[in-house]
Amino acid sequence: MTRIRVIPVLLVQNGGLVKTVKFKKPIYVGDPLNTVKLFNDKEVDEIAVFDISATPNNRPPDFTLIAELAGECFMPLTYGGGITSLEDIRKLFNLGVEKVAINSAAVNDRKLISSAASMFGNQSIVISIDVRINLFGKHRVYSHNGSKNTGYDPVNFAVEMEQSGAGELFINSIDRDGTYMGYDLNLIEKIANAVQVPVIVCGGASSVTDFGKAVLKGASAVAAGSLFVFHGIHKAVLVNFPSQEILKEKLYSIKSF
Repeated sequence: MTRIRVIPVLLVQNGGLVKTVKFKKPIYVGDPLNTVKLFNDKEVDEIAVFDISATPNNRPPDFTLIAELAGECFMPLTYGGGITSLEDIRKLFNLGVEKVAINSAAVNDRKLISSAASMFGNQSIVISIDVRINLFGKHRVYSHNGSKNTGYDPVNFAVEMEQSGAGELFINSIDRDGTYMGYDLNLIEKIANAVQVPVIVCGGASSVTDFGKAVLKGASAVAAGSLFVFHGIHKAVLVNFPSQEILKEKLYSIKSF
């Protein structure tokens, strides 16, 4: 039985917890610190926190908030948002963050990735890759919270990031973010077949069944946002997470799919 990591993703904007749809129209859903405390009790494998207001506002990570989150987090914590230097990464690790997710800075600064991997170990360096389908039906990598088209093909970019020292790749589909449409399985398969490092996928999950489909296409771990903070057809805010019994039945025994 293979244990698949299932990762709640928390989006932080100006200190508050929000949820987006296709990276737009953020809706306030609560306090990130309280949400982390709730996930502590739900046997979560690890958690990822992304500050979506840092890079667009050209500011560094909110180290005070991160220290509070890391202090309350009983599971491994990945943080992304506003990371531009080795000193940022060092501070985050000193605060108790286990992995850092680098997005926009990875586009123009390959040396930051290789230096960080060399200094801190590639297992702690995650490259977050936001992908959108352009007007011509092509997948392209976007940076700065999905606002800038880099022109990169995501498969080629993923390979470059692995070669630069990334220990994991976090693939997020902008088009499916918050839609419950299911993961972009075609994209997952292409990237997973092109790299050797673990691939984490996010964007569009509606159920544990979607997790299984992604794993069959090569995902090493699955992540979701809306699925774990909303409940029911009216999307009431309710922090939730599948029980270990459900995960064992429908996900860990992946041959059942």
